[in-house]
Amino acid sequence: MNPDHGHHHETLTATGRTSWRTAAQATLHCLTGCAIGEVLGMVIGTALGWSAWPTVILAVALAFVFGYALTMRGVLRAGVGLRAALMVALAADTVSITVMEILDNAVMLAVPGAMEAGLSSWVFWASLAFALAVAFVLTTPVNRWLISRGKGHAVIHRYHHAH
Repeated sequence: MNPDHGHHHETLTATGRTSWRTAAQATLHCLTGCAIGEVLGMVIGTALGWSAWPTVILAVALAFVFGYALTMRGVLRAGVGLRAALMVALAADTVSITVMEILDNAVMLAVPGAMEAGLSSWVFWASLAFALAVAFVLTTPVNRWLISRGKGHAVIHRYHHAH
């Protein structure tokens, strides 16, 4: 396994700009936590027969919880204390998760019948996969912009070499 756990540490190109590869990797990292929380929230809300808005609220809350937790896991492994790791996660992921959640939930709400389809329907799962893909594509430029300014995912890069 690659010792840097697949993270690309060359955040800036020779021209001082963030590479698309780095931005895509940061977005994929964010998407992993968001997707876990999003899917879990959508599944729970749909299984319980909740309407769209309570389901979306649960999905968004869980996306933030899982997104921050995944970032904190790596930072904690680097020997950082719990409070400091939480602060790093908040700085690293808040904008990215917020943008991603707005986008993927907007898509889910916009696809006719997606929220009412039920867990056994291909419409539900196809809509959710499409929503997450749209969120990834449209959040990658946001993360590129943040990282190029030393914000967002860039704040956790110094912790990757520590483990």
